[in-house]
Amino acid sequence: MNGLHRPRRIHFRHPQGDPVIRFAFKSLVLTSALTVLAGGALAQTDTLAKIKEAKSIVVGVREASGAMSFTLGSGKYTGFHVEVCEHIIANIEKAIGVSKLDVRYQLVTAQNRMPLVQNGTVDIECGTTTNNLARQKDVAFAPALFIEGVRFAVKTASGINSSSQLAGKTVAATTGTTAVQALRKFKRDVDVNEVLGKDNADAFLLLESDRATAFVGDGQVVATLISRSRNPSQFKLLDQVLSVEPIAIMYRKDDPAFKKVVDDTVIALAKSGEAAKIYDKWFMQPIAPHNVAVGLPASSATKAAWANPSDKPMESYEAP
Repeated sequence: MNGLHRPRRIHFRHPQGDPVIRFAFKSLVLTSALTVLAGGALAQTDTLAKIKEAKSIVVGVREASGAMSFTLGSGKYTGFHVEVCEHIIANIEKAIGVSKLDVRYQLVTAQNRMPLVQNGTVDIECGTTTNNLARQKDVAFAPALFIEGVRFAVKTASGINSSSQLAGKTVAATTGTTAVQALRKFKRDVDVNEVLGKDNADAFLLLESDRATAFVGDGQVVATLISRSRNPSQFKLLDQVLSVEPIAIMYRKDDPAFKKVVDDTVIALAKSGEAAKIYDKWFMQPIAPHNVAVGLPASSATKAAWANPSDKPMESYEAP
């Protein structure tokens, strides 16, 4: 036609027609998929690269977790762990060669803090998270600078001086915290009624309003809530410690470069004595917003953690 030869048609056989071709085709598809997934996984766990590219870091904080992490309003957060994280951020800036990162605070709860770290929404969580074996399967923790004891608070007028006197009483705890687990273990020996608050303030209000006889939680959280109540002398902490828990800064697993910067910073704070100074500032001196002191001296376990920093889980500790 018009002096031109008709081009030959080339026919491709569908891989279903030949077992060998079909196998090669599937292998190629699988390899490509795994390559994409592997690339995504590497990108997700390379936190330093993520932070450097964005020139910002997202810090998980709590609204009212005692003196460890709390809001001052207007998007401002502070506390013991928040200050520790400020030291970490300064060293991250040095590590990635960025003079000043944009620090973005992300409010987290006991329920969503781990998923937000896992999915990359939050780069580092500076709240009040207990390092335990179950959580280590999903996230990583820095060496603990605060070893907590889960304790009961009651009203002074209740006449209760021992946890055994709580039999038949209602005890409040905060949903999503390890204090709930400690309470349920306690219930095996002492029959108490459990009621849960959505956050620490809500759970403490149950005690304050006499809807619960006791509130169980991290000692520093309980002590801080008491110090900020209308009448602190109305409450007291019982001596019994239900569980000893390392409260640590949390970040994503399988990210050795990020882990090194975080952990090296925390260890340096512990070894230099700076961690003890930060502790004194937040737990022994008057703090915002009410300018009252929590009045919680560092425990022997916390001092031991400063001397020998470790990321071991709570299962490695024994209650006194």
